[in-house]
Amino acid sequence: MTGKIFLKLIAGVLGLLLLALLTVDYFTTRVAKQAYIDNLVRQGTDKARILALSIDDIGAVSQPAARTLAAAAGGRVTLVRGDGRVTVDSDAIAARMENHARRPELRKALAGTPGWSVRRSGTLGIPFLYVAVPCRGGAVRLAVPYSQVEDQVAQIRSKILISTALAFVPAVLLAALLARWISRHFATIMAHAGQLAGGNFRARLPVSGGSEFGQLARTLNDTAANLQRTVEQLRTEHAELERLERIRKDFVINVSHELRTPLASIQGYTETLLDGALGDPEYNMRFLGIIRHNAERLARLTEDLLTLSRIEQKRQKLEFEPHSIAGLIAEAMDLVRPIAAKSSIRLATELGPATPDVWCDGEAVSQILSNLLDNAIKYTPAGGSIAAGARPAGQFVEVFVRDSGAGIPAEDLPRLFERFYRVDKARSRELGGTGLGLSIVKHLVGAHNGTVRVESRVQEGSTFFFTLPAEEAALPKQALVAG
Repeated sequence: MTGKIFLKLIAGVLGLLLLALLTVDYFTTRVAKQAYIDNLVRQGTDKARILALSIDDIGAVSQPAARTLAAAAGGRVTLVRGDGRVTVDSDAIAARMENHARRPELRKALAGTPGWSVRRSGTLGIPFLYVAVPCRGGAVRLAVPYSQVEDQVAQIRSKILISTALAFVPAVLLAALLARWISRHFATIMAHAGQLAGGNFRARLPVSGGSEFGQLARTLNDTAANLQRTVEQLRTEHAELERLERIRKDFVINVSHELRTPLASIQGYTETLLDGALGDPEYNMRFLGIIRHNAERLARLTEDLLTLSRIEQKRQKLEFEPHSIAGLIAEAMDLVRPIAAKSSIRLATELGPATPDVWCDGEAVSQILSNLLDNAIKYTPAGGSIAAGARPAGQFVEVFVRDSGAGIPAEDLPRLFERFYRVDKARSRELGGTGLGLSIVKHLVGAHNGTVRVESRVQEGSTFFFTLPAEEAALPKQALVAG
């Protein structure tokens, strides 16, 4: 590729130099020819004037004498009377020559001023440079073969062409070096463009100096970086879309499944009652209780779905204010205390020393604690214990809910906060769980710029941790802007 670019550049440079050489040849030939003719005219005029001064009577000059004068002057000599008749010519017989009164150079000479012209001789048939001056009784004309002019101009032309060609040699060498340098840069840029076209947006050009090639390299590198960022962003967005599509499909499947069971139960028992069981006191109240239980389950599921949807779409407005975490924990414990008392479950509060207030939405944190405490009560056996507390953690406060329940297997921990994920599906439905409580907890904690995690061992209980901002600066950026 470099060789092709180099040859094209060299061919272009040589073409330009050849055009320049032809231009120089054209103009120098014209200038040299005109300068040589002007010089010959001046010399011929001077020689003709000398001849005119040496002639007393043009009619008395013989042809041998004319030849002697021509040899001395270095050209053909012709003597012409005032009426245009030729009296003698050094190279031709005068009697056979026509009247020369109409010749341009002689017309001026016979009028009293020197004249010259270039034309073909009617007598000898070859071109001459004629110079004529007035003399006593007529005019003296000196002629030089025009071939001398052409030979002299050809010599001058060849010398100028050789000199110009030699002067172009350094230019050709410099052009070759420049073409080599440009071709290497072009080849590098073309190879880089080929890599970009092939999808390798990580490729970069070496940047050196502030030349146009350096600026082009920086521009191409910036373009490649922008393309790389765009492609990576598109890949990320594509992966996110695929993930969301999987979540959507799973969500539809899970919601359909969750709704199908209570709806089928309500429909089945309702049909049974309509078929005659309504009048049977042994079954009607039990069937109506089952219908009511499933209706309540549907209501809880619908409410949790709506809550989760508002949180995920950021349509649930949170009002961040300083709250006492001890007060929020105490309120949540009081709400579940009657339920815990039915199973003889002990409730305890554990607060670290100097636990600061938290910046949060009070209702959202109450919902988080209620979900965690409700789960703890459901999976803690009778006579067990549940503790809730908080401790400082830098700019945050870490809140925890610990139970002495059955624990969670290690393989279930990574998916515990997914929607509709249950460790024990049968028991969860039996206890009235919707499978959305922990997912709601995760999203509400995330909305507070916090994190949530769980530690658990089978038969040793579980501890859920989540963090809340202890300083206003730790709040989410959108909350700071809104504030």
